[in-house]
Amino acid sequence: MSLKIRFRFDGRCNVHPRYNPASDGQPQHKHCDGCESLYVIFLYTAIARRKAESGEGLTVRAAVRSEEESTTSPGWADETQSETETERSEG
Repeated sequence: MSLKIRFRFDGRCNVHPRYNPASDGQPQHKHCDGCESLYVIFLYTAIARRKAESGEGLTVRAAVRSEEESTTSPGWADETQSETETERSEG
């Protein structure tokens, strides 16, 4: 299975349209809500990008079955596990 995530945000401050948090860093105008918002969005996308590249925080969940289902079909879990292992080895 392959997953591709793109991080992109296009936005500008109404008061300071030339401000770019990627190249300018922290806003020079500390009390400008637009510049501050752009900087916060830039920080959060950078954090998300780092976590995605390292795989940190990604979880893979297996389907959880109720006890009633497990008693009616005892061989189901073994079949699913072998199918999953086969899929992993192929892809």
